[in-house]
Amino acid sequence: MNAGPLDPDSVARSAFVLAVRHDALDQPWRSMRRAQFVQVTEGVLAVHTENGLWVAPSHHAVWMLPGVLHRMSSAAPVVLRILYADEDALSMPARCCVMAVNGLMDELLGAASQFDASAPADAEQLRLLAVIADRVPRLTEVALSLIYPRDLRARHIADALAADPARAGVLDDFAEQASITARTAARLFSKETELTFGQWRQQLRLLTALMRLGSGASVTQVALEVGYSDVSSFIAVFKDALGETPARFFR
Repeated sequence: MNAGPLDPDSVARSAFVLAVRHDALDQPWRSMRRAQFVQVTEGVLAVHTENGLWVAPSHHAVWMLPGVLHRMSSAAPVVLRILYADEDALSMPARCCVMAVNGLMDELLGAASQFDASAPADAEQLRLLAVIADRVPRLTEVALSLIYPRDLRARHIADALAADPARAGVLDDFAEQASITARTAARLFSKETELTFGQWRQQLRLLTALMRLGSGASVTQVALEVGYSDVSSFIAVFKDALGETPARFFR
């Protein structure tokens, strides 16, 4: 497994894969000159930018565009395979996103992670990387992201909820504290996040729950922590988003 002191930005290749394991992760803010396709093979990874949050559980990956200031975090052990690629090395999605990783891509990235990225690539490695570059854009995007509003007043509301996802109240309550009308706040959330305020709060709770469940917390505990008094309602929302109950998803 590749890990340790190798600086990805110093590698001469146009595309390569590194595998790393962290007992926990609280990465400082940084930007990379290459795009990153960060596959999670164990655990749950959160990727934060100045204006968004992406959460990838096992069998998923976060796609990060080059030059985007970000940090990665995980409260529990996490195992990653990271594909680094120059802009001309593969066809990139237009925005950062979370993708489901199928069995073929898992095998391809696993094989590529065994190569020594500090050495020149031979013909076998180049063929494998070409297949990866061909397959990555075909993966399915999954709705495990959250864009924050840019307007400072609406951002005040978003930050208050992010600090306490279980916080009760209707939009009028939050808007008053942010010195904005509820109507204007609702318009800003829809325009700048492409979600209504209610949808935005539900997505925040889902992503927070994913991170907490990934750290080993119980379903009941997490449901209460993110604002559900009825555990069955939380399970229904989780299943609707991810296709399985929390117990089956993290089995």
